[in-house]
Amino acid sequence: YSWIAPTELRDAAMAMTGLEFIARGLAEGGHPAPIGATIGMTIESVKEGEVAFALVPQEFHYNPLGTVHGGILSTMLDSAAGCAVHTTLARAQGWTSLTLEVKFLRAPTVATGRLVCTGRVVSSGRT
Repeated sequence: YSWIAPTELRDAAMAMTGLEFIARGLAEGGHPAPIGATIGMTIESVKEGEVAFALVPQEFHYNPLGTVHGGILSTMLDSAAGCAVHTTLARAQGWTSLTLEVKFLRAPTVATGRLVCTGRVVSSGRT
């Protein structure tokens, strides 16, 4: 198991527009993010202001109650939302997640099948 050093990812991200980095760097496998490799999450689609991630639930995603851990689902949400924002950035711009609130409606399991989480930018600005 290996990953690209975070400094390499940062340098690649700063050298391209946000859309170029997410589409070419991450989605096409040029610079896969370590978290995606860790949990088996992949980028499903990319366009300016919108990114979708997919994950097939596995037992290693489970919490002690036998359902997918909320942290896995939150990671998908944070990744989709953050990457959607990133697609709107100019070269050498960055961002960070400031807050994340999640309300779970039901608990997925292996039987649920493939999950897709789509992040869409509805408003963009400095704050």
